[in-house]
Amino acid sequence: MVWSLLGALAAACCFGVATVLEAVAARTTAPSEGVDPRLLVRLAANVPFVTGIALDLVGFLLELAALRSLPLFVVQAIIAAALAVTAVVAGPVLKVRLRAREWAAVLAVCAGLALLGSSAGREGPAHIGAGFHWTLLGASVALLVVGAAAGRLPGTARSVALGLVAGLGFGVVALAARVLTSLNPLDLLTDPASYALAAAGAAALLFYATALQRGSVTSTTAAMVVAETVVPAAVGIVLLGDHTRRGLAPMAVVGFVVAVAATLALARFGEPAPSGHGPVPEQGRDRSEPARPAS
Repeated sequence: MVWSLLGALAAACCFGVATVLEAVAARTTAPSEGVDPRLLVRLAANVPFVTGIALDLVGFLLELAALRSLPLFVVQAIIAAALAVTAVVAGPVLKVRLRAREWAAVLAVCAGLALLGSSAGREGPAHIGAGFHWTLLGASVALLVVGAAAGRLPGTARSVALGLVAGLGFGVVALAARVLTSLNPLDLLTDPASYALAAAGAAALLFYATALQRGSVTSTTAAMVVAETVVPAAVGIVLLGDHTRRGLAPMAVVGFVVAVAATLALARFGEPAPSGHGPVPEQGRDRSEPARPAS
């Protein structure tokens, strides 16, 4: 189990660095109206974005390995804490100065994860009926439809909606990985959860890139963090039998709440500014709108 925890932490490091690279790439690519799948095609020619995707793939493999023996609520909280990694990396690389409260949030994330790691029980692949696998596939298709509709909303509402849909997509990826009982290629080809994992992952990446390109960074990232941690954690406990070590449930609850709350405090690091002068400040308006002239 120790190796699984280390693997999940390594995955968070990969995702944290990838966030910086992908967000900078998204900001340097011409925006489009609504949700445009061609955005990912344009980004495919961007070296920082491709490097970020490569790190994401490494991180996903590490996350997949961790999900084979750790509860979802532990892995998802660790993965969400990638923002703490992003915040720390943004300092020396992008010359972003962390405030005292943000350093406190980074330390709080570490403390929360330490509590979670200490309380986690050992798990294995969840054996559940085929109906749940098909439900995940149906949910991934539904997210594509809902995300396309969310892309037509105005301003902050679009950022929050796309962030939620992206977070739910990443949540479906985690749930699908958790219920894959066999990694044999033939078994994967006949398991609806495999297709759910691929579809939800692609949808989440598209919606998150779209939201970062045109919307509020903090609103998008905060919504995504909540959706990708709370929903899979609840499903894991209620349906998949995830549990803590005997008598340590209160510790797990405190650790989860502290880690997620501290991660939300770092939401502005969901996308550092491409200029290298720090995260884009929140202006409370749609970034696709022209700035008003100073009076």
